[in-house]
Amino acid sequence: MTAVESTSRRYLTFSLHKEIFAVPVAPIREIIEYPGVTEIPLAPEFLRGVINLRGSVVPLIDIAARFGRGAAEITWRTCVIIFETTQEDSLGQLLGIVVDTVHEVLDVPAEQIEPRPEFGTLMRTEFVDGMIKRNGKFIIVLDIDKVLNPQELKRLIEASEQRPEACPEGEAITEVQDA
Repeated sequence: MTAVESTSRRYLTFSLHKEIFAVPVAPIREIIEYPGVTEIPLAPEFLRGVINLRGSVVPLIDIAARFGRGAAEITWRTCVIIFETTQEDSLGQLLGIVVDTVHEVLDVPAEQIEPRPEFGTLMRTEFVDGMIKRNGKFIIVLDIDKVLNPQELKRLIEASEQRPEACPEGEAITEVQDA
């Protein structure tokens, strides 16, 4: 291995609302077409639902919604990137993120990765690990461990459960009308 290879980092690039993002390749387990999703009632907007991936229940995170940009539009190009989380108390947990389209894997020399900006992004800066300049534009490198932090996702889901229920406690739907 040469010195250049040892200081190079590999990233998968993808689009989200016409912006290009990158994530490290290492925690990625696979990339799949957008599958049939089981929605979870009253879940926050960023939690699309769950999928069955060879017998494993995998939550799908809509990172466009997670970033406060509204739900991603599902098209024929929509993909799911499956990650294996590396948080201390949830090793081996699979999570999927919904993206508009996947582009390519880049080998980027470490010195070409700019530090994250302290302002000027449309998302929380702790989600940004750095910036890659390519073809005169910047690619935002996400800190996927922070974006998919299971403890924070759990807190957000629990907070969404505190909102008023669709059917108040003590009341039941007693009649179903035919359409």
